[in-house]
Amino acid sequence: MNKHRLVKEFCNLVSIDAPSFHERKIANVLKKYLEELGFDVYEDHANEIYNSECGNIYGYLEGTMEGAPILFSAHMDTVEPSRGKKAIIEEGGRIVSDHSTVLGADDVSGIVAILEAIRGLKEDKKEHRSIEVLFCIAEEPYLRGSEVFDYSRIKAKEAYVLDLSGPVGGIAYLAPTVLMLTAQIEGKASHAGFAPEKGINAIAIASQAISKLQLGRLDEETTANIGLIEGGLATNIIPEKCTVKGEIRSCNHEKAVAQAEFMKQKFIDTAEEMNGKCEASIFQGSVAYEVPTNHAVIQRFNKACNELGIDIELQKTFGGSDNNNFMLHGITGCVIACGMNAVHSTSEYSSVDELVRITQITEKLMTSRE
Repeated sequence: MNKHRLVKEFCNLVSIDAPSFHERKIANVLKKYLEELGFDVYEDHANEIYNSECGNIYGYLEGTMEGAPILFSAHMDTVEPSRGKKAIIEEGGRIVSDHSTVLGADDVSGIVAILEAIRGLKEDKKEHRSIEVLFCIAEEPYLRGSEVFDYSRIKAKEAYVLDLSGPVGGIAYLAPTVLMLTAQIEGKASHAGFAPEKGINAIAIASQAISKLQLGRLDEETTANIGLIEGGLATNIIPEKCTVKGEIRSCNHEKAVAQAEFMKQKFIDTAEEMNGKCEASIFQGSVAYEVPTNHAVIQRFNKACNELGIDIELQKTFGGSDNNNFMLHGITGCVIACGMNAVHSTSEYSSVDELVRITQITEKLMTSRE
């Protein structure tokens, strides 16, 4: 592994604008890198489904040792504000943005760890398993890229997704179902001063429905939130329309579905009670999974960390990742911390030491005989 090259590549890739559905520039760079490393490279047609700039990037590298293939994955897109990102290396090795944008370590840190680990294997002529990589588009808006990938291409039955925040050595074996609720409420417009009694206030219907809901942490594995309300045209008009959007998360899929349906029905029933109408829908962002802690995908990671003297933190995560979709397609994977912190904020940071550690772990996983 070449630390200088690793950090330089991190800074270079961070500087490429790659908001969700606009990953063409970084995809071109990654395709070129994989081809130079000897991968058979394929770009799918996710762009045609989403009318976006590019598809998911998949690569396969034949192994030089016995052992089943292993899939390594990271996503190409970043959340906003992300345009014009620049990595700044502070004294001590901490890497930050200029705080006007996110840094983009989510998920460039995962991408560079995969690439540098492979380069190191090639240069040192180390034996390795067959390696598959999948760099996905549009992970941030609820895993859209990996949702439509053709999994018949993938040979691996085990995966590591480099997309977890926190200290390197963290590995998440459980992740939630995430559901989005949208309620579109229709009332009746009227003048708020001259004829308020002739109107049906759609915002009032929404407010009444929300007052009937328990929000926040419902139990140790379930949360519910109303995060967006839009409605009305002016203060002197009884609002005819109102849209409410919320989210439900649970480590128990059935519980998440039941809670979402309960909330949906409250909006429908309340609208009817107040002489309005409501159309409500539920969108599935991810499906919960749990990997047994004695599974090989976890034990292999534990051994790699132990050999490197890196502390291991086995954890649950309340965020979704592309691994949720991998699990749905029969690929048992875990999400591992890869040197990103304070993600989805302009305070996001990484560090040179953490990038080195996750690259070392990734190389160990690629060369494992277990």
